[in-house]
Amino acid sequence: MKVALIGYGKMGRAIERFLLERGHEITCRIDADNRADFASEAFCRSDVAIEFTCPAAAVENYRESLSRGVRLVSGTTGWTARRDEVESMLAECGGTLFWSSNFSIGVNLFMRVNAYLAGLMKDFPQYRPAMKEIHHVHKLDHPSGTAISIAEEIIKADPLITGWEEPDGTGETAMDMLPIEHEREGEVPGTHIVAWTSPVDCITMEHRAFSRDGFALGAVLAAEWVAAHPGRRGLLGMECLMPI
Repeated sequence: MKVALIGYGKMGRAIERFLLERGHEITCRIDADNRADFASEAFCRSDVAIEFTCPAAAVENYRESLSRGVRLVSGTTGWTARRDEVESMLAECGGTLFWSSNFSIGVNLFMRVNAYLAGLMKDFPQYRPAMKEIHHVHKLDHPSGTAISIAEEIIKADPLITGWEEPDGTGETAMDMLPIEHEREGEVPGTHIVAWTSPVDCITMEHRAFSRDGFALGAVLAAEWVAAHPGRRGLLGMECLMPI
């Protein structure tokens, strides 16, 4: 598999390591200082591009890639307010974007367990959920894309929860809202905690990443899936990689 890397920071380098270990070829590495390489022959011959950058750059990176017929895997979060624009772009060019707020297999299992529990809780309204996410100080967006994805699954499963919000400092949240707190601390790769609290007890679930490796390997697995399924187009997600 021939892979272009878009974004060559810590995640890009972790992804590179797994690509090489699994016998893949890296065609080029594009970062902020060499964006002209989107037009290079090396980029255009790539089977897949893996993109981990920042919210402000993501949509333009998608445009540059898709306009050249290169399928994409992306883990950048914070751009989804422009989802309609991206889906129109994909429809116009018949392109592929495999996107996830988190490529970790463990995180995606954690999401499904949370959704299952939320479905049970509709019959036990004394339990109310709250979430906390902790990431490294370099992460700019909050709540994390993963936290938002977890929240969306809870909202779909529990009709008593109608939305999520970040606490305003008073500590008070409407009963039908899921509060999401965020912390930025050191080099923490990612921790997500969901607690369901009643007047008499609390059920807590936590996923804690030890390093970026789980995210990086998941992105490589997604790229391998995209390369093996050239007929799948549009905006895809982890349900393709984990159909359980």
